[in-house]
Amino acid sequence: MSVNQEEIIDRRTGKKTIVFTIHTAHTTYQMMADPYGYLLHLYYGRRAEGTADYLLQYLDHGFSGNPGIAGDDRVYSLDALPQELPFEGSSDYRSPALVVEDGNGTRSVDLHFESCSIRDGKYHLDGLPAVYEEQDDRAQTLEIVLADPCLRLKAHLLYGVLPELDIITRGLILENHGTQQLHLDKVLPASIDFLSGSWDLITFHGKHAGERMLQRTPVGTIGQTIGSRRGTSSHQYNPLLILADRSATEAQGLCYAMEFVYSGGFTAGAEQDPFGTTRMQMGIAETDFRYPLAPGRCFTAPEVIMTCSGEGLTKLSQNLHRCVRDHVCRGKYAHAPRPILLNSWEACYMNITRENLLKLADEAKDLGLDLLVVDDGWFGRREDDRSSLGDWTANRQKLGGTLGDLIREVNSRGLKFGIWVEPEMISEDSDLYRSHPDWALRIPGREPVRSRDQLVLDLTRADVVDYLWKALCSILDEGPVEYLKWDYNRSISDVFSHRAKDQGSVLYDYMLGLYDLLERLNQRYPDLLIEGCSGGGGRFDAGMLYYTPQIWCSDNTDAVNRLAIQYGTSFGYPVSCISAHVSAVPNEQNGRVTPLFTRGITAMYGSFGYEMDPGKLSPGEKDEIRSQVRTYREMERLITQGSYYRLTSPFTDSVSAWSFVSEDQKEVLVHAVILDIDGNPGPHCLRLAGLNHGAVYRDTRTDIAYPSDYLIAIGIPVPAGHGDWQGLQIHLVQEET
Repeated sequence: MSVNQEEIIDRRTGKKTIVFTIHTAHTTYQMMADPYGYLLHLYYGRRAEGTADYLLQYLDHGFSGNPGIAGDDRVYSLDALPQELPFEGSSDYRSPALVVEDGNGTRSVDLHFESCSIRDGKYHLDGLPAVYEEQDDRAQTLEIVLADPCLRLKAHLLYGVLPELDIITRGLILENHGTQQLHLDKVLPASIDFLSGSWDLITFHGKHAGERMLQRTPVGTIGQTIGSRRGTSSHQYNPLLILADRSATEAQGLCYAMEFVYSGGFTAGAEQDPFGTTRMQMGIAETDFRYPLAPGRCFTAPEVIMTCSGEGLTKLSQNLHRCVRDHVCRGKYAHAPRPILLNSWEACYMNITRENLLKLADEAKDLGLDLLVVDDGWFGRREDDRSSLGDWTANRQKLGGTLGDLIREVNSRGLKFGIWVEPEMISEDSDLYRSHPDWALRIPGREPVRSRDQLVLDLTRADVVDYLWKALCSILDEGPVEYLKWDYNRSISDVFSHRAKDQGSVLYDYMLGLYDLLERLNQRYPDLLIEGCSGGGGRFDAGMLYYTPQIWCSDNTDAVNRLAIQYGTSFGYPVSCISAHVSAVPNEQNGRVTPLFTRGITAMYGSFGYEMDPGKLSPGEKDEIRSQVRTYREMERLITQGSYYRLTSPFTDSVSAWSFVSEDQKEVLVHAVILDIDGNPGPHCLRLAGLNHGAVYRDTRTDIAYPSDYLIAIGIPVPAGHGDWQGLQIHLVQEET
């Protein structure tokens, strides 16, 4: 059993208490329902036996109040004890995970242990994405119910355990059993208190075309909070948080991760209190969130994936990679090879015609690619980004006929067909807006905030979701559309729905509407590959990956910038989810010129493709692309299903390098890009990881054999760079003894 409960005698009061222990392969998580009924956190870390209740210290700290149930027990204060679900009104003045307002405007909760259950299988969350495990004997669920008898509020704390992956998920369902309407002002489904330790907080900030830049800062008494108030998980911060021991490295040290399975606004952070306890939290953004909870209704919060590693950051990331790849992503393309595609955007932008699209199809076929994607500009009166969003009918003049006609012509060339859509948006210059202006999120009496000259559709409304469902089905039923690029190119600002009774529910219900639409598409078109996108990586999160098993990593296709973007992304997300393309040079974002070989190995980072006009390439460049395509097909399974290692950092090292290692550790693919060159360079060796000790690996290109112990201890020589941004690809295979 991964989960167990036992009664013990409380060391301080002599009364019975219940201890809950969760064991995974290498970690232990423990909590206790104490004699007052409060659920206290005891331990999360390397696997351990026994009970950690002795760690609880009871002291009269002064100005740390005592809950009413404790009477004159002045050394008992939740302000100085570690908790599982800290709530406002408990005398804990640290950051609460739950804030509830009653009908009188009072914000106070008092939750006590009521019941618990342990069952086989992983829980699921109605209407929300969540980690899944199809075999009940490979997962368990612990459910603990806390209750406030005054509010008649119940909190169902859900713990999903995937023991072999060292994964524990946190879910939270709130039920109103009373007669008055409540409002939820803050809901953070994951909160952990660490009683001791010196920690660094690792976060991933960014911007459009520069997402997920790693930042590592010491945790102190000044609270560090990240998040998004944009209605989406955002380019600016990713819903991934890592707490690491100050000495933790890729290969050693204790570290923890929280990853939100949600695509809307979020908040997360860590702070140390005056007594040395560090609180780590993650949940829904508080901005514009005031969710009504009517009598008899329940609210289901999104879940948080948690993992712990005692072996450094690489192991932590690999735990998350396996969880997301195998237990979040679903359907045909969770593990199947992805088609190598050519996207029309950088070749045509919106100036598409039947002739130039078929020319691209001919070029793609000649290069050995699998799929042509028709990007923006194919619908309505779309000549620029000021019109037609919402009018999802093909422009027959541009396409020279129906969309179905174009699909058949592309298919006749031996290529699959894909298409771009941006369903969540609406242009004011559109037939849809002229017919249904109330379908846009827009505050009455005010000029709307426009972004890219578009507004956001109100997905809290069933009629809007139904309209989009029918519009998308009409596109997908035109012919065998096998790839759908789902874009989202602005943040939400005007939070007002004409149908909502309480505007504090809009942003959360918007996400429920989006998830409902995506789930319908997944069910009706099980073989459709949907790629998520939001100006590139503005909505790169585990929630979207539940419906779209790959996401366009960034609109920035420059190979050198991508090294840092993909490096940061790798801390929480498997490379199979990362969509990366080779584009033309000079690069359209920054004008940089990088070698085609370097662009190729940098884009061989998951789902591989091209974003250029191949007709402008030389015969030699076309031959090099054909070689890249052959290499990727040979290595695709190793890249997307192998174990990923960050060998160096593009932020601090002269060489940016990473590797993919097969499950049996007998095959290794190393990619590296030389960032700094010198007129008189010294030797540089790249240390490898994940190899079998005492083995010999042979380079399949040079036929040189290397003892693995030396590759691990010292490394493999990196040739001196000659010219900017030179790339290196090494394929090693273990020799049989």
